[in-house]
Amino acid sequence: MDINLINPLILSFIDILPQIGFQSVERKGLSLVASTLDYDGVLVNISLVGVLKGAILIGMSLDSAKEFASKMMMGMPVTDFDSLAQSAISEMGNMVCANACTQFSKVGIDGLDISPPVLLIGHNGQATLPVPQTIAVQFLVDGIEINVYVGLIEVNG
Repeated sequence: MDINLINPLILSFIDILPQIGFQSVERKGLSLVASTLDYDGVLVNISLVGVLKGAILIGMSLDSAKEFASKMMMGMPVTDFDSLAQSAISEMGNMVCANACTQFSKVGIDGLDISPPVLLIGHNGQATLPVPQTIAVQFLVDGIEINVYVGLIEVNG
């Protein structure tokens, strides 16, 4: 996977999260990982189609997801990861990925579309992206650890 394909997504993450109530969005690390991911907690899965195809997954622990949803809902306490909290996390993923399509168009990659977000919640879960390798980007958002997994390939023709 071309590492340059993640820059529009990183820009989108840094641009959108302050718009939904977060003060600090820091990129903490970047690594190349296999296409199969092990996870505990929550993953928002959004597919990308067009001249690029693949998936973007946004992952965090269940406690982090509750804290994240609480901040999105202006501090309303989230003690249970219920449908409202799940919807908030899914919508964040939707907003980030939709904005990433705009960021991609700014660098000449047009005609991209995203799927509706699919929220995965699990313990000892596993997700496999449809690409040989995935780039993992670690963020710290108002003290909340978030991992963004980008598995995209360019489609010829």
